[in-house]
Amino acid sequence: MEAGVDEVGRGCLAGPVVAAAVILPKEYQQEQLNDSKKLTRKQREDLEPMIKQKALAWAIAEVSAEEIDQINIHHASMLAMHRALEKLNLQPELLLIDGKHFSPFRFIPHVCIVRGDGKFQAIAAASILAKTYRDRLMEDLSAEYPAYDWANNAGYPTVKHRQAILEQGLSPWHRKTFKISPPSKS
Repeated sequence: MEAGVDEVGRGCLAGPVVAAAVILPKEYQQEQLNDSKKLTRKQREDLEPMIKQKALAWAIAEVSAEEIDQINIHHASMLAMHRALEKLNLQPELLLIDGKHFSPFRFIPHVCIVRGDGKFQAIAAASILAKTYRDRLMEDLSAEYPAYDWANNAGYPTVKHRQAILEQGLSPWHRKTFKISPPSKS
């Protein structure tokens, strides 16, 4: 039984890093499943309930901006993945990790796969669940902090987001240890 694991939000200036873990049935195939970044928002939102319904187990977890500032983004990403795995109601026998790095979890063998979200359905499913969850969270926070345009940039360092930081300062949701360069004047 394999669990696909992926995280989203590493490169953001604000909000948590979010990870998901998904165990799909052995013979499950859904040709639309792909790296969440290669899908439209509507495609991700359409796939999300299907994944949750068909998965043998799934879980989502986050690590806050404050925690990221305390332990750094690399360790926070590992922690988010571990938290998601801890929440699964089934114990996987193998972990399929998107990316190059992972810290061992409960003596369960793992394989790191660069661009794994485009190669393995379980990783793609985890990618979609993490992204839809985080996008909704940042959209909700955007209502409270509209100047940063999180509903459109999800906390990533867009020109509008960086300009708002220069004008408004940092919100409680910003990662204070991240270097924030001013927007370029073009």
